Amino acid sequence: MIILFGLAGSGKSTQGKILAEKYGWRWLSVGQVLRETGEFDEILESGELVDDDVVIRLMTGKILEAESEGKDVILDGYPRDVYQAEWLVKNMAERINGAIIFEVPKDELEDRITKRGRSDDTKEALAKRFAIVEQNIYTMIDLLRDKGIVVATINGVGSFDEVTERLSAEIEKMMFKDGEKNGSK
Repeated sequence: MIILFGLAGSGKSTQGKILAEKYGWRWLSVGQVLRETGEFDEILESGELVDDDVVIRLMTGKILEAESEGKDVILDGYPRDVYQAEWLVKNMAERINGAIIFEVPKDELEDRITKRGRSDDTKEALAKRFAIVEQNIYTMIDLLRDKGIVVATINGVGSFDEVTERLSAEIEKMMFKDGEKNGSK
């Protein structure tokens, strides 16, 4: 399992989907999982976060479903806060091979987000989401590192192929050695 961290618009979803296809893994985005239920649209559009226990239940179900199909998982936007990260580390740390942080300047993020045109990407909602993620990301990263999980940072700016290459290189280090897949922790 690989965890992708980054602010909205950092490219983690686009890159996560491509890498899931490349490796035959399952891409699991907390935002997509929540949108698919159709139950949380109002919350998502306001920029607020869905209750942690609901998110944990939904994401755990999707992770276990993927594993039952023999697939590794790329997590996108999960865990989203410290409570979720603590739960994940306590209950699934042995499944986590690493985490990757996408670094992209905020002005670049705002440009990218404006172009994608989703209804929940209002300026107000983005400001709330950015603040929430920024408050939590460093604590979440510390939790992962304290558990011995490798955390890497990549530059999320550049051409699509450049970012894919950087991300693939980090995943190769975390997941594969001498052409053989490393087991989960």
